[in-house]
Amino acid sequence: MSQRFIRDRVHAVGVNHWNRRLFDSLIPLPDGTSYNAYLVRGSEKTVLLDSVDPLLADEFFANLTGVEKLDYVVAHHVEQDHSGAIPEVLRRWPQAVLLCSPKAKSMLVDHLSIDEARIRTMADGETLSLGDKTLHFIHTPWVHWPETMSTWLPEDKVLFSCDFFGSHLATTDLYATDEWRVHEAARRYFAEIMMPFRLQIRKNLEKIQGLPIDIIGPSHGPVYGRPAFIVDAYRDWASETCKNQCVIPYVSMHGSTEVMVHHLVEALTLRGVTAMPFDLSVADIGKLAESLVDAATVILGSCAVLVGPHPAVANAAMITNALRPKLRFAGVIGSYGWSTKMVEHLAGSLGNLKVELLDPVLARGYPKQKDFEALDRLATVIAEKHAAL
Repeated sequence: MSQRFIRDRVHAVGVNHWNRRLFDSLIPLPDGTSYNAYLVRGSEKTVLLDSVDPLLADEFFANLTGVEKLDYVVAHHVEQDHSGAIPEVLRRWPQAVLLCSPKAKSMLVDHLSIDEARIRTMADGETLSLGDKTLHFIHTPWVHWPETMSTWLPEDKVLFSCDFFGSHLATTDLYATDEWRVHEAARRYFAEIMMPFRLQIRKNLEKIQGLPIDIIGPSHGPVYGRPAFIVDAYRDWASETCKNQCVIPYVSMHGSTEVMVHHLVEALTLRGVTAMPFDLSVADIGKLAESLVDAATVILGSCAVLVGPHPAVANAAMITNALRPKLRFAGVIGSYGWSTKMVEHLAGSLGNLKVELLDPVLARGYPKQKDFEALDRLATVIAEKHAAL
């Protein structure tokens, strides 16, 4: 991609990973991703902000062709998709000093075997002059590791935010010109990575509030030429405000649970609640996570497997618990053969969530009229509770 102009002597030098389809051996990447890095040349000093995943290091270093002098390298975040090529950067530019937060220093040594003599830690609010440009360091922990920080370039009104405000989206657009597409990718990224840290995100949003920022350069996805677009979205997603939505992840082996889910979806719809069913045998787990960003209720639908829940539903409960969405209510519906403890198992998997557990609806075998009536009552309860929020 070579060096791409952002501001005078401020360039993007990252790379797109077009065909990457899985992140951390867990997160689906339907649109690939990018590893963004930035080069800032002051009148006296030059700095590289972050690097790329080592898989694409050759392309990255091709983008740095002609950079003879490099005084500083900033490691905003230790995870290897940002820092993995930094050891080679330090080898090629032996005079460069690696800048990071105090918490990141030992992590860079542990994860990348970097000589700590090459590392200089930067305090929250500390500044560093490049001559006619200044680096202003802002500690932004838990977006999404404890050591993360951002860098503000006040002369150019650019915030380099690392994972904060990112999106897994490979695109030739330098800027977020297709805002609908970027919004969807950024919301999914928030759901999969940032959602457990909503409280800390709100604190970090307060830290950058009031700074004159014309451009936000994240470490994944396109650059934001209209910062309010993504900042306002984060304020909404990180808030405690729920929407009138019910997410229903489910698995059905012989059709009984699926019939119950379909009935509940229709009953909720008739009562004005947006229902979002996910058949976990085919569903994209990332889309499930995204649906949980604003939902008020989750209803887990499962058939019984050896008395307990289906493993896919147990996994969905575990992921929901780990992501800590702002849910207010949760429940279990499903079918069993002779006996079941899936309500106890699934409810026990949601310990991180501050939710009210609704009465379960369990059918022995194929659901009967009484079971459908119980589902209707559950839909009424959900609609009433949502209306009261």
